[in-house]
Amino acid sequence: MVEIHKDPATDAALSSSQRSWVRLRTLILLRWAAIVGQIAAIAVAVYFFSVQIQFGFVAAAIGAAVIANLVSTALFPRNTRLNEIQATGILVFDTLQLGVMVFLTGGIHNPFMVLILAPVTVAATALSTRSTIIVGAVAIAATSLVTWINVPLQTLAGPLRMPELFVFGMWVAVTISVGFIGLYTRRISSEMRSMSEALLATQMALSREQSLTDLGGVVAAAAHELGTPLATIKLVSSELVEELEGSVELRDDARLIGEQADRCRDILQSMGRAGKDDMLVKHAPLIALIEEAAEPHRERGKALEIEIACIESAPQAQPILMRRPEIIHGLRNLIQNAVDFASTKVWIELCWNDERISIRILDDGKGYSPQVLGWIGDPFIRRRKSSAERGQRQAYNGMGLGLFIAKTLLERTGATLTFANASSPYTGRPHPREKSGAIAQVEWRRGTQGLEAIDTGRALGENIHFTHDAGLEPFDNKGS
Repeated sequence: MVEIHKDPATDAALSSSQRSWVRLRTLILLRWAAIVGQIAAIAVAVYFFSVQIQFGFVAAAIGAAVIANLVSTALFPRNTRLNEIQATGILVFDTLQLGVMVFLTGGIHNPFMVLILAPVTVAATALSTRSTIIVGAVAIAATSLVTWINVPLQTLAGPLRMPELFVFGMWVAVTISVGFIGLYTRRISSEMRSMSEALLATQMALSREQSLTDLGGVVAAAAHELGTPLATIKLVSSELVEELEGSVELRDDARLIGEQADRCRDILQSMGRAGKDDMLVKHAPLIALIEEAAEPHRERGKALEIEIACIESAPQAQPILMRRPEIIHGLRNLIQNAVDFASTKVWIELCWNDERISIRILDDGKGYSPQVLGWIGDPFIRRRKSSAERGQRQAYNGMGLGLFIAKTLLERTGATLTFANASSPYTGRPHPREKSGAIAQVEWRRGTQGLEAIDTGRALGENIHFTHDAGLEPFDNKGS
């Protein structure tokens, strides 16, 4: 029951933009740090531990890294952002360069062998899964090669070599670390990106709802101000139609004016429906708020029923809620989700008392799959399709973003959301006209700040009599 449409073109553009986040300058700085570290390690090994190293080949390997940095700095601007292929190529180069360095300095017997995990970690953090696999495969191949083929480290006491069992254990440890760290880092970074995208979508949805609310106030004010002129035009045009009986063309023109005035009135009324949140109307009864949230989904072929399941306080004490965009948009998303997957009907049950306000949205569909029930509210969730579902055509892919937006918006108002199935055990079959499908429950504690209107019965205030003493010029009634 967690569905949202994903436009392939938009998804591809977003994916491409995400993978251009890596700056060339960042990788250059990391490579300079690696170069300095390699030079320092060699200097310490030679001058403090008397290790014999083939300086010519080692200097060539380090020089290749230095030249790569200098060329990159000279050819590209400092703020260049790399695409997927460029970043992957740089990380593969760094992995191979480190592999050559390790090959020339003892291979797997060199304790700095573990540094080959660094490019894999960078790839898993910033690049796609495919690029991470490529860099990881190069790292494993380099590790395997230098394990069995390498230039031994020589000291005054002889070559430095570990026992064969330790060599095998070191190779296994590095290989497993490449896979584990790459997978772990990739998983964490993917979740962070997904959460960032979902929060951005939530902010955009809330901004759109707020814009519609503000637009509604403007439209309501315009309808109010233009009502009198349009009524006057309609009245005058009707009188002209009666007085111009002898002139057919003028009478038709007068009738056309009246028709266009009616059209203007209808347009203002239809526009006003999009934003009933008049600047003078900041709150509404609970049922009216639910009606507003459910209105766009009443003509979608599924029955929508709003019922009061329990009134644990006096009937006239219906909660008066603030008409906040978060509440309306969040409830609308939950209702949309229920309508999308209901078989024939959706129920919205309201319940309130002196301590809480509860809204339950039920349907007669299949319900939530047990595979995703514990993940509802997380963005971009997927579930594995069953063998029966693989052969069915899907209308759109479920990503969980709609429910994430609803949950995030409603929790901002102090609500607690729970999701469950009405039928137990889960059957995966709809039961038309029965409350057997999914349940989404929203609950607020009474007294939550910004939830309920305060002093809703209070008058707007006393009319103030303007006088000359108040600093305003008196009205000139001449000719009025």
